Amino acid sequence: MPVISQRVHLVLLAAWTIVWFAVVERHGGFSWHYLQQGGKLLYQGAGRDDGGLNLYAHHPELQMGPLSFLVAGLFNPFPDDLGQFLAAALMSLLGLVILVLAGRSAAWYFLGTGTNHQRLRQRVLIAGLAFIPMWIEVSVRFGHLDDVLALFFTALAVRSVTLGNAVGAGVFMALAMDSKPTALAFLPLLLALPRHQWLRAGLWCAGLVAVVWLPFFIGSPHTMAAAHFTIPNQPASALRWLGVGDPQTPPWDRPAQAVLGLTLGCVAVWRGRWAAVVLLGANARIVLDPSVYTYYTASVLLGTLLWDVIGQRRLVPWWSWIALLTLYGSVFVVPDDSARGLIRLGFVAVSTAYVLFWPVRDRGDRRSRGRSRPRPPTMPPARRSPEVTRGEPEATLG
Repeated sequence: MPVISQRVHLVLLAAWTIVWFAVVERHGGFSWHYLQQGGKLLYQGAGRDDGGLNLYAHHPELQMGPLSFLVAGLFNPFPDDLGQFLAAALMSLLGLVILVLAGRSAAWYFLGTGTNHQRLRQRVLIAGLAFIPMWIEVSVRFGHLDDVLALFFTALAVRSVTLGNAVGAGVFMALAMDSKPTALAFLPLLLALPRHQWLRAGLWCAGLVAVVWLPFFIGSPHTMAAAHFTIPNQPASALRWLGVGDPQTPPWDRPAQAVLGLTLGCVAVWRGRWAAVVLLGANARIVLDPSVYTYYTASVLLGTLLWDVIGQRRLVPWWSWIALLTLYGSVFVVPDDSARGLIRLGFVAVSTAYVLFWPVRDRGDRRSRGRSRPRPPTMPPARRSPEVTRGEPEATLG
């Protein structure tokens, strides 16, 4: 692959994003009305029985986090069509920012290990070409601001982990969960920090989650009703292949998703593969979720992106493209619902086994299994400061 500069790298990804945005935007915003409604109820409904802190008690179908409604409400002053367009444009831009964050996180993580940063930039580009279509799916076609914000803040948490910033990691993980509760599955990222920073990161995370969510539970005890909201169990879901024939979401399903995601994430960190935490958390969701919305795949693609650029050192990011073709491509080429469910189950099983147990090339600075560090321990203290390395091309990989 020819040598590409950072500027060309970003221009190519931006152009790819614009192409997909132009194709999808005219038919987009499928779920934006949920965010729009929640934003209006949160900002303007304090005097109404179903608004303000009573939001979730009266509208359990609004499964987004409070932070998502606060951000969505910023578009309320605009006419509906313009507000939706501006929101879609902003969400699309955040996809590019995530690619920059992933590249910089990988560059910093591998700094001092002899990594070829040109090859790393190429990896981000190739993985990004697979990531962008699914990002446009969640941000433009469906307009799911909650998923967009949760994944964006998760990418920021990953960046903080690679920098060894416990406060930043805790705050961004909290903001991810404040945007969408399913981001709880990504919480084991905090365990990738040095052990002495776990408490600080955990306290910041728990405190910020409490500040955002507790007012709703205190203000309206029936807020818990949102946790019992159910959706149909689709014939194409992997849940059907696991023998669950309930027509609606089983009562144990949501807790099981969280437990499975957290458990797999903890195992990944213990195995020294913390870069797989997001992929494993996303896998837990799609394998146990009764629905099969295509926007779910965006979280999987963020997981494969992080794994492809941080978790391994292959030039070709195979997992990003495997995920795109099997989970998204199969929707268009496989007509049978049951077969699509089997494909989803197969992807989860194979990718989970691979990232947890397949031998990967070591960074060269790990002393023992499960004790990987976010930054090379052999670097002198001056090189560890982000301010010192800000001007280095390797540390600012986009």
